[in-house]
Amino acid sequence: MKSAILKSLFIVCVLAGVSCSGTKKAKQEVDELPKVTVQKVSKRNVVQQSSYTGTVEAYVVNNIAPQSARRISEILVDVGDHVKEGQLLVKLDNSSLIQAKVQMENALTEYERTNELYEFGGASKSDRDSRLLTYEVAKSTYDNLLENTTLISPTTGVVSARNYDNGDMSGQNPILVVEQIRPVKIMINVSELLFSKVHRGMKVYVVFDAYGDEQFVGSITRIYPTIDNVTRTFQVEVSLPNKDERIRPGMFSRVTLPYASANRVVIPDLSVQKLTGSGDRYVYIYNPADSTVRYSKIELGRRMDTEYEILSGVEDGDMVVTSGHSALTNGAKVELK
Repeated sequence: MKSAILKSLFIVCVLAGVSCSGTKKAKQEVDELPKVTVQKVSKRNVVQQSSYTGTVEAYVVNNIAPQSARRISEILVDVGDHVKEGQLLVKLDNSSLIQAKVQMENALTEYERTNELYEFGGASKSDRDSRLLTYEVAKSTYDNLLENTTLISPTTGVVSARNYDNGDMSGQNPILVVEQIRPVKIMINVSELLFSKVHRGMKVYVVFDAYGDEQFVGSITRIYPTIDNVTRTFQVEVSLPNKDERIRPGMFSRVTLPYASANRVVIPDLSVQKLTGSGDRYVYIYNPADSTVRYSKIELGRRMDTEYEILSGVEDGDMVVTSGHSALTNGAKVELK
């Protein structure tokens, strides 16, 4: 009898132990469900844009030089000086100009004398015409020398180069270079896919390494009509006002060209994962009906601060996982945090 009671107690304890173990295991299974956070995503209008790099150029570059080599008498400006349109910049040796002026004046005197004689019948018409032609040639020579003895600025700008000193003989290089930097321009090469979407007057946004994230606003001023058959791009000229002259030729720039808008799904960047060993991106999409997640490969558009535009892989109204990715597999059951 005592033995039977002991056996009964042993069986009860074993069964109790099995029951406790099963309960504990079931509890552990519940506790071990991956915990995730999710966010419902939706569509909204997203600006479509492309980015390009370019180097700032002066809007106009003028090389100041005479038509032929001349002795330089005086250079009136230096590098960095601001000049105005029509301002005198350089004086060249004027000895040839003086001679040309004397010849012109003598030719004019001879013509006037011959013309008076012609009016009273003392000279032929051919003589008068010959004297007139001589005077006109002499005047043309004088005017040309005058233009090349005093060099003026054809534009308002800044002197960016000086290649000679007073007393030098001018040569192959220009004496001065004057650049108009109000405005400046940037040339960019745009994909032919955007040829029909780009037009003059469109606004662009430009940043420079020299000024960090500060943004400058410009516009498209010229579109070149041909497509490069190697790069499949066309050239676009961007102009920036530059009233304070903070932008200088030679600066490196990044140009953003907005050309349209589209209604696209936008998701938080925290939800985007990268597939190891490839460049593929994916997200996990939560199904509230059965508390499971599914893997979905995505195609990213542009990044907007802490969000991504999605071209494919996520639909309007989907709930994407934003944390807890490490323990997830396709079809896994999860628990929301």
